[in-house]
This record gives sequence, C-alpha cells and structure tokens, in this order.
Amino acid sequence: MREPDKLLDDLARVVVDAAMEVHRELGPGFTENVYEEALAVELGLRGVAFERQSAVSVSYKEHVVGEGRMDMLVGGRLIVELKAVEKLLPVHKAQAIFYLKARGSTLALLINFNERLLRDGIQRVVLS
Repeated sequence: MREPDKLLDDLARVVVDAAMEVHRELGPGFTENVYEEALAVELGLRGVAFERQSAVSVSYKEHVVGEGRMDMLVGGRLIVELKAVEKLLPVHKAQAIFYLKARGSTLALLINFNERLLRDGIQRVVLS
C-alpha cells in the first residue's frame, strides 16, 4: 500500500476538522447537498482551496461511456465523498476507489454525516 505524503495527510486533517465543525452545528438528519454546501462554507472560511462536483470520465475498453462527479476535490489532491445515509456501504468505498484511480490520487475521505458521532462516519480510503 502506498501511503499518502504528510501534506496530503495534513490536508485530510483540515477537512475532517471542518466536517466536525459542520456536524457540531447541524447534526445528523439533513440531505447530502446541505452538508456539501455547509462544508464548502467551512472550507472557504478556513482558506482551503477546493472544487465541487468535478467531472470524471468513465471509460470502457478505451471508450468514454459516461461521467461521474466527485463531491469535492480539496487542494487538487484529496477526494472527499459526502454521504447522508444510514451506514456506509461497500459501493461507497468502490466509488471512492474509482475516483482515486481516475484522478491518480492516493487518498479519499468518505464522510457520512448521518451519524450521531461523526467520527463513526469517516472512512479513510487509500489506493493500494
């Protein structure tokens, strides 16, 4: 497994801290787009560069057959997928792995805001 470098890990910590602040203020129970909007505000207040809903091409046998959209790309390197579901499923991790491969990145965060304690809803996904 290829571990992310220190700068990427530091960026992930900033995102987790920002997500914790959003969760402290809003708690669970809202839709994913509410949390995405709130996290965008919080990252902006912290001066963190990010893109929302970045397109990623889906290819099949060298033919583009569609596109996916990452919730957030932070600092041009960290993929952040936001959820507001009962629990994170293997399909959510598979989605993050696809985005990692497509972008050539090494680290993604899956954050499920529909948890009483947000730390229980955060998964770190490292491309191995």
